[in-house]
Amino acid sequence: MEIINQSLRHIWYPCSQMKDYETFKPLSIQSASGSYIHLNDGRTLIDAISSWWCKSLGHGHPRLKQALLTQLNKFEHVILANTTHEIIAQLSQKLAELTSSLKRVFYASDGSCAVEIAMKMSVHAHLLQGQSQRTRFITLQNSYHGETSAALSVSDVGLYREPYKALLFAPVIIHHIPYVNHQHDPLWKDISADWPDIEKQLEPYRNTATALLVEPILQGAGGMRIYSPDFLRRLRKWTAENNIYFIADEIMTGLGRTGLPLACQHAGIEPDFLCLSKGLTSGWLPLSVTCTTDAIYALFYDDDESGKAFLHSHTFSGNALAASVALECLHVLTEENIYPRVKKMEITLANLMQEISTETQRLTNIRYLGGMVAADLIVPQNKTRAGYAVYKKAVELGALLRPLGNTIYWLPPLNTDDATLHQLQQITLAAIKNVLI
Repeated sequence: MEIINQSLRHIWYPCSQMKDYETFKPLSIQSASGSYIHLNDGRTLIDAISSWWCKSLGHGHPRLKQALLTQLNKFEHVILANTTHEIIAQLSQKLAELTSSLKRVFYASDGSCAVEIAMKMSVHAHLLQGQSQRTRFITLQNSYHGETSAALSVSDVGLYREPYKALLFAPVIIHHIPYVNHQHDPLWKDISADWPDIEKQLEPYRNTATALLVEPILQGAGGMRIYSPDFLRRLRKWTAENNIYFIADEIMTGLGRTGLPLACQHAGIEPDFLCLSKGLTSGWLPLSVTCTTDAIYALFYDDDESGKAFLHSHTFSGNALAASVALECLHVLTEENIYPRVKKMEITLANLMQEISTETQRLTNIRYLGGMVAADLIVPQNKTRAGYAVYKKAVELGALLRPLGNTIYWLPPLNTDDATLHQLQQITLAAIKNVLI
């Protein structure tokens, strides 16, 4: 208890109402391995949310550990400006191979900053082309792109955004998104009936927008909502036709979460800017990238006196330790057949959640894609914070859930075995029954 008490005396925890910790104390971690977190009191928890969506290969993957140790024996960090080394060169090459068009890689430390880099590049690139009027950003209903000011400005989750409105700018928000629950929904392939309304919303900004930002196919913090790839495809076509940059925020979706290396691939499109983080190092160390095209890169390439350079910088940009883990992570994803494994996991996750729904009659709107399944709790009017109560009970029973309000979701490491998923189902089932039945 001393560790917990000491922590509560000093730590201001992220994304938390600190008063909650009076009754639901922090979990004291001893170790973690695979899909499990081991506590100092002897309990073991399934990491059902991949520790905020980043532990794509679980905890303590031996190949990632070895890559880190190997680099640690060489050097841990040097300034990336004016330097290079074998690991960062190889990683950049591997990232450039993810798409056919995005061959330039800019390094930062976290997802929010990767998004802000893409936003700054889009405005700056248009300015360099004499299009200073292009300053508006278009985003989607229920979108979430991060907590720094520009990224939060283009997010549409009021819980995070409202207190800071004085610091933020107003984006254009597109509504009536064609959401689906799975790949078998007719809207997955065709949103012809919905598109005229969406295009009408877009039309007023065709000459003033600099970029359109999306979380491709799967929106995270906005409620684990899935939308049609045909919608994504049409958005990309519209931006290309109107000289508006397309930013794909694949911080959560990238590198396997939806069953493909990139969620954009469900629609067969490539963006002008691609943002990756979280699973890029499988949560070992902070690292993010903004990938873009040679054409955009060329706009900034000139003599120094031209003033065209992109002067954004991060102290730990391209950190060698993080880069070494990221490079090995990309190898593991292919060599351990993670992508096909996720496609099989999708069926298992969907069936397990559906069984809970059938037995409890307390879930609705089950949606699933790749290594994610979500459902909304059916909550009596007199019941408050039901999702939080399920979260607490699940921890007591052996699983780390962290619902989004009353949305229960599983987003486990992509290499989680079926036995663990079935165990997770039983814990979630028991927690829901305890709270709502």
